[in-house]
Amino acid sequence: MSNDDGTKVIHMGTPEADAFFENTKRAMAITPAINQLTFDDADEIRALFSELTGRKVDDRFRLIPPFYTAYGLEIRVGHRVFINQNCTLYDLAKISIGDDVMIGPNVSIITECHPVAPSQRRAYVIGKPVVIERNVWIAAGATIIGGVTVGENSVVAAGSVVTKDVPPNTLVGGNPARVIRSIGN
Repeated sequence: MSNDDGTKVIHMGTPEADAFFENTKRAMAITPAINQLTFDDADEIRALFSELTGRKVDDRFRLIPPFYTAYGLEIRVGHRVFINQNCTLYDLAKISIGDDVMIGPNVSIITECHPVAPSQRRAYVIGKPVVIERNVWIAAGATIIGGVTVGENSVVAAGSVVTKDVPPNTLVGGNPARVIRSIGN
C-alpha cells in the first residue's frame, strides 16, 4: 500500500509481502553477479544494474562493486552517476538519484524501517522515499534515512547520518547531520 507522499506499508503475510519477497530473490540473484565484476567490467556492470533496476542506465554510469540492495526496482539513477564500492541501497520505497551525483564508499541509503513497538516490529515494514537531487556528493560512510531529500549541489560529510532534508547548496555533517555552512560555486 502506497500513500500520496510515496510512503509504502507492507504487512507481513499478505500477497504484497509475497511479491516483495519474490522480487528480493530476483535482486539477490543479480547482485552477486555484479559483485563478481571489476571496475574494468563497466559495460557488464551497467547491463546488470539496468536489469536490476528495470531501467537502462546511461553510458557514463559507474559503479565499483561490491553493491547491495534488497529489491532494486525502486532505484532511479540519473546521468553520469558514480557509486563507489560497498554501498547499500535498500529501496522498499523509491530512491531517486539525480544527474552528476557522486556516492562515496560504504554509503547506505535506507528507505525502510520497522515500527518501534516490540509487538509490531514483525507485523509490517514501512518505506519512505529518498531523493538525492542533482550534483550532490555523499561522502564515505554516510547514511541517508527514508523520507529525506538531499538538495541540489549539497555535500553530505563522511560518516554523517541524514535524518532530515538537506537544503540545496549546503554542507551537512554529524549524527544527526546538521548544516555546517553554505556552499558557493
